[in-house]
Amino acid sequence: MNKEIKNKNNILLKASNITKSYTQKKFLKKFVKTVLNDVSLSLEQGKCLGIIGESGSGKSTLGRIITGIEKADSGIVEFEGKNIHQKENRNVKNDISIVFQNYVSSVNPRFSVAQIIAEPLIISFQVNKSKIDKKKIDDEVKKLIKIVGLSEEFLERFPNELSGGQLQRVCIARAIVTKPKFILLDEAVSSLDVSTQVEILDLLQKLKKEYNLSYIFITHDLLTITYICDSVIFFKDGKIEEKINDIRNLKNIKKDYSKRLLEAVIEF
Repeated sequence: MNKEIKNKNNILLKASNITKSYTQKKFLKKFVKTVLNDVSLSLEQGKCLGIIGESGSGKSTLGRIITGIEKADSGIVEFEGKNIHQKENRNVKNDISIVFQNYVSSVNPRFSVAQIIAEPLIISFQVNKSKIDKKKIDDEVKKLIKIVGLSEEFLERFPNELSGGQLQRVCIARAIVTKPKFILLDEAVSSLDVSTQVEILDLLQKLKKEYNLSYIFITHDLLTITYICDSVIFFKDGKIEEKINDIRNLKNIKKDYSKRLLEAVIEF
């Protein structure tokens, strides 16, 4: 009983009965495609939840909804008990950041690395109608570039002067500059080579501890899930097929779909 109460109080993010459909047009006919079908999940403070599924399973759409980028047709997303889609709770989104798969398209190519990292902090000052503290921003940017494993000389460079791993480190620095409580990582390492993936995953583990961050890690790669996540959801056709609450129990999966994904990793 006490354990249940403790877990409930420790819930940072909760999505309840999320559904989402899109109207599509094909051969001059319109039809409705259901992308998410009654999806519910929760994330505890300080934990990393993995969501794994094949392309087109709806996992990225779910990610956009739980971060407030899109609205669900029905269902509720709560962050620290507050509905993130209600106007009076719009400040809740300040505690949420995202790191995308396509690090190239997610940054302004005309911005220097320093400008890329500083951008969310400047927007935060503007939204709160506060005077922009240039020294505070400069100090924070210099601190963060080192934390993500790059030297200050990178601050003057532009995206086309960086490798994929370096640019993703910059995107991670940008994601934590406003000191969020939760970061959604949407295929955040899938475009990188294996050795760089490990470096980025190690960095994410380090930041999780240092900043007391909580992650949802969306991917199609079970290997990365086992490396960083505490629990995992297997996602198929807009539904949760299976959930493992402790990644150490991954071998106990029961559904055929989950087993196929696991077997693919073992064969690899």
